[in-house]
Amino acid sequence: MDGVKLVLQGMAHGTRDSLIGVVTLFHLDREQAKGGQHSPTFNRKNEEPRVVHRMLQCCALNGGVFWLSIFIFYNILLPFLRGLLLLIFGNSSVAGLLWSWMKPVLSYTFSAAWVLPLFVLSRVVNSLWFQDIADQAYRHTRGRPQVLSSISKLLADTLCSLLVQALFLIQGMLAGLLPITPVGECISLIHMSLLYSLYAFEYKWYNMGWELHKRLSFIENNWPYFVGFGLPLAVLTSLPSSYVISGCVFSILFPIFILSGNAAEPFRGTCDYPLQLFSPVVYISNVIFQRTMKPAQPTKVISPQMSATNSPARRRPR
Repeated sequence: MDGVKLVLQGMAHGTRDSLIGVVTLFHLDREQAKGGQHSPTFNRKNEEPRVVHRMLQCCALNGGVFWLSIFIFYNILLPFLRGLLLLIFGNSSVAGLLWSWMKPVLSYTFSAAWVLPLFVLSRVVNSLWFQDIADQAYRHTRGRPQVLSSISKLLADTLCSLLVQALFLIQGMLAGLLPITPVGECISLIHMSLLYSLYAFEYKWYNMGWELHKRLSFIENNWPYFVGFGLPLAVLTSLPSSYVISGCVFSILFPIFILSGNAAEPFRGTCDYPLQLFSPVVYISNVIFQRTMKPAQPTKVISPQMSATNSPARRRPR
């Protein structure tokens, strides 16, 4: 009973800490403004965009341009065109036939010519802005970031982490397909909560010089806190039925979680049993890298636990 209480306490701390980014945002922005204005080299024209500025840019791109354009197309433009057809042809079979042809053509054209290119562009731009927000927050609160010891180590860390995250996402989606729907949805939600926590904290941990195995091990050993931390974002992004809209919601809210992760001190010691959900995908990642990097050598099978402590390190999500 005490164990369950500690797990719930850890989740509650994580959920609470995930929301402190809202307070951190305005505090950090005020401090940046004061520091810049009192600096002898202050130049407003060349001033680095502050955190609030980056947040507003994320909201403008993902909400004001991307999400709003989709809303206008499907809820205003298409109904207007359908109403125009009914006005011209009346409620006849001709209007129905034309609309059954026009709607899919217009929808596919809109998706191919606007949604897909803008989706790809927004992913790239968001990644740069997320990085900028995380670096500004870390420099202001913790000082100069540390770096990994070599370029090869950085590259290996980046590639391995991206592969682990992609496989973990697939693992979470497969868990959602379990025959018992509530159980599958719950396990999938836990996966997404841990993945979003990894996304948010990875900026800080990378700047602290943590390698991938240490980041994953820390999450697995303190999983109640990180499930709670990522839970609000996991729930909010699961509400839209469209993957694209879900991505917009994520991109608008994620900077808050970056700031929260930078300011938070994870609540530890709430569970004696690690939740080794990352171990299977780390094992698969190691096998893939071994066969890709050394095709001429026989593959040595490594246990998931060993691969989690020996896997190469990396830079950052997305």
